[in-house]
Amino acid sequence: MAKKEEIKIAGVVTLYNPTDEDIKNIDTYIEDIDRLYIIDNTEGKDNKDRISKNKKIKYQFKNENVGVATALNQGAKMAIEEGYKYLLTMDQDTTFKEGALDKLKEVIKNTNMEKIALVTPWHHTRLLDKKPEEEFDDPHDVMTSGNIINLDIFQKLGGFKEWLFIDGIDIEFCLNIHKNGYKILRVNSVEIDHNLGDIFYKKVRGRLFLCTNHAAMRRYYIMRNYHYIFDMYKDYDPGYCYSLISQRHNMIGVLLFEKDKINKIRNYLKGLRDYKKGIKGKMPAKK
Repeated sequence: MAKKEEIKIAGVVTLYNPTDEDIKNIDTYIEDIDRLYIIDNTEGKDNKDRISKNKKIKYQFKNENVGVATALNQGAKMAIEEGYKYLLTMDQDTTFKEGALDKLKEVIKNTNMEKIALVTPWHHTRLLDKKPEEEFDDPHDVMTSGNIINLDIFQKLGGFKEWLFIDGIDIEFCLNIHKNGYKILRVNSVEIDHNLGDIFYKKVRGRLFLCTNHAAMRRYYIMRNYHYIFDMYKDYDPGYCYSLISQRHNMIGVLLFEKDKINKIRNYLKGLRDYKKGIKGKMPAKK
């Protein structure tokens, strides 16, 4: 029997004002991949001296926030140019447990990947999502971090939408995957630790409110980008798309339980206004 080809994987991680802990997170997966592209979106501060001298690493300092989607696309472009078929996409706050990546690579090696756009682990977060009992499933959408992307399909789908800049990138990509007849393969027996920030839940009169504590700037992108995604995919998946733009529940949570609530609500409204104006990309600076 012919020996199966060894799976070689490149990785990309986007940095933005990283903490020491964020830098250390790289150590949890660097030995299990063959190349790592670090795209540093930090403004005015080169972090190269804080990065390991590992020869697998290629570091790019942007000296501006070019957005997550642009950074990931640049990592994908470099991986394709170097002949890689698969790309691990990582957030700076995400860690892999020992042996987890090897399990994902083994799944890829033993799976027909012709229609599989990405392979992903179960994301262990503070969210109340219940892990499925089956080992494999095809979820509606997954967070970008921790995914191993099939670069052949990635190119056919046109990559990530750079004009989304930050929020909604993962949602749009997953909708694009399914709309075009491809699948997501989630391996529920493999877990990844994903720190989504200061998340908590509050119950009021029997209703449970998720408080994500996203920064005010993120609220802008959430409101604006989710409306664009609605326009793009409402005919394909109307129920899900309507749930995306229904932000009333989240706004109540912000007003009742979160800090900096005035700025957050202002940015929600600004995001809605800019969507109606057709504004895309990075949030315009205040005049």
